Amino acid sequence: MLSQRLLARTLGVDAKSVRVENVELVGDVLEIRLRPRIQHRWRCPHCQTRCPGYDPGRERHWRALDFGRAKVFVVACVPRVSCAEHGVVVAAVPWARHGARHTMAFEQLAAWCAVEMSSSAAARLLRCTWRTIGQIVTRVVKDLNDEDLLAGVRRIGVDEISYRRHYRYLLVVVDHDRRRLIHATDGAHPGSLHAFFDLLGEERTREITHERRRGGLDRAHRGEAMPPGRHVHGHLPRRPVGGRRSGPRAS
Repeated sequence: MLSQRLLARTLGVDAKSVRVENVELVGDVLEIRLRPRIQHRWRCPHCQTRCPGYDPGRERHWRALDFGRAKVFVVACVPRVSCAEHGVVVAAVPWARHGARHTMAFEQLAAWCAVEMSSSAAARLLRCTWRTIGQIVTRVVKDLNDEDLLAGVRRIGVDEISYRRHYRYLLVVVDHDRRRLIHATDGAHPGSLHAFFDLLGEERTREITHERRRGGLDRAHRGEAMPPGRHVHGHLPRRPVGGRRSGPRAS
């Protein structure tokens, strides 16, 4: 059998935070039973405070990344804890977000697929429903809106993506220097771009040197300029940062 460390890393989980108790293959379904290590047990999923147990809980399943043709599920018995601030809640687990039925590695892949392809294509690839893709995107976006991601931003790109039926859009902001998504919000709201600069703050906004917006932005955002007193000194080139230059090849 695979070592516990290798198996945990394959699931996208730190081997120091979980213990693999059992692996069972039933037909085309692989069930991996995990147990959080002692320092990660009995924690509130909201504040990560170690709390007294409320009840033993029950067995729960989370969909993980497939192993070839086999669907993979993480199985664990998760208790409920009594948090002084948040009340009785299901204890946090290292491999999944609170309230999710998929591992974080699965949700990260699903969110990437939602950006690169349609929700229907992503659902066929991951063997889930398009509604599940939309719910995963919502959870991932909530985690992305973190203050640490906004530190040191200099060159940004703004675009809009569709992730659900009936013209549901997300306004996304990317950091071109570090090549990662730093903010996402409801693209239907007229002031969503202003909300990003409010979150960024006056001081960090003044440090932005380049901004580029895709030409396909919704009309509500096309005329939305930088807030007063927030000046951008240049514009990003049309060629992606770090991309190949156009022109004749060298002989």
